[in-house]
Amino acid sequence: MRRTVFSEDHESFRQMLRAFIEAEVVPVYDEWYAAGQVPRDFYYRLGELGVFGVNVPEEFGGAGLDTHKFEAVMYEETARAGVLLGCTSAHVLLSLPYIKMLATDEQKKRYLPKFVTGEEMWALAMTEPGTGSDVAGMKTTAKLSEDGTHYVLNGAKTFITGGVHADRVIVCARTSAPRKDDRRFGISLFAVDTTSEGYSIGRKLDKLGLKTSDTAELAFIDVKVPAEDLLGEENKGFSYLGKNLPSERWGIAYDAYAQAKAAIRFAQQYVQERIVFGEPVASFQNTGFELAACQAEVDAAEAVADRALEALDAGELTPAEAASAKLFCTEVAHRVIDRCLQLHGGYGYINEYPIARLYADNRVNRIYGGTSEIMKTIIAKSMGL
Repeated sequence: MRRTVFSEDHESFRQMLRAFIEAEVVPVYDEWYAAGQVPRDFYYRLGELGVFGVNVPEEFGGAGLDTHKFEAVMYEETARAGVLLGCTSAHVLLSLPYIKMLATDEQKKRYLPKFVTGEEMWALAMTEPGTGSDVAGMKTTAKLSEDGTHYVLNGAKTFITGGVHADRVIVCARTSAPRKDDRRFGISLFAVDTTSEGYSIGRKLDKLGLKTSDTAELAFIDVKVPAEDLLGEENKGFSYLGKNLPSERWGIAYDAYAQAKAAIRFAQQYVQERIVFGEPVASFQNTGFELAACQAEVDAAEAVADRALEALDAGELTPAEAASAKLFCTEVAHRVIDRCLQLHGGYGYINEYPIARLYADNRVNRIYGGTSEIMKTIIAKSMGL
């Protein structure tokens, strides 16, 4: 079926990005994979390409667009090549919406030019040890000083994507105790400079997948955060987080769809080249049936992902719709990638094959950004159940 979601501009960006990945990422990706992260200067290169500035206003060095379609192209092209561009999504998809939505003009002048060039990489620190999906249960605190010039930040965060290389982290912290009738009240957001005294990076977590996208534990001990780095209003942080969750969940959904599509590509190439009993694996009826079933599922996931993309760009994607897209696309990807790995036989379990890495990378999609169980809860509530 013909897709209508992308224009010539998006396709030109696709060709540029594909050439860049093939020339500058694929040849060194095994080194990055072994190191568990991309080199810090790689982000400067992405800044030069304009990857970080698509949705940043022109006055701050960006392209001034308001669309997620270029991000969608990035998901498709990185999955197609079996690579990750480090923590680019944490910088662009997770962090930028908060800057655009909450930052004052003065803050934007300080933050955005360095955001575009990659001079300052950003991350979002929401999850804490022991809280998981219960964001309202966070314990990290930020207390305003008596003279009102700064907040004193104390606490810890975990599972922070991009936490190792981040120069600024949007930290969610309690500035007030929760109310009896509203435990979500009292959370505020801060753009924390990671060079601040008392700010420390704990372990770089050894994950099952997403090896080149660093994930860290963070700790704050009496970190002084200037009052001018408060994002938005005090105590309204939970509502801000809620407004951006649909875009985050769309991103996970789209990435999952792109991974499933790539899995079919990897499997199709393998079965055409692999000879068993004197015949290509592709010649066996079961192979055709399996790949046909996978293709049908990916076609459906593509339609869901594209529809969600159009709704997101139009400002119409609801939390329930985003949850539905995430649930469907991530479950499809789980099934498709598993079946495509099976077609590789024993080689599908070897990390030098992209399907093995993709299998590990994909697993977290049903966990982060809200688990599949949380997505079902959101959908059920929207149904009045």
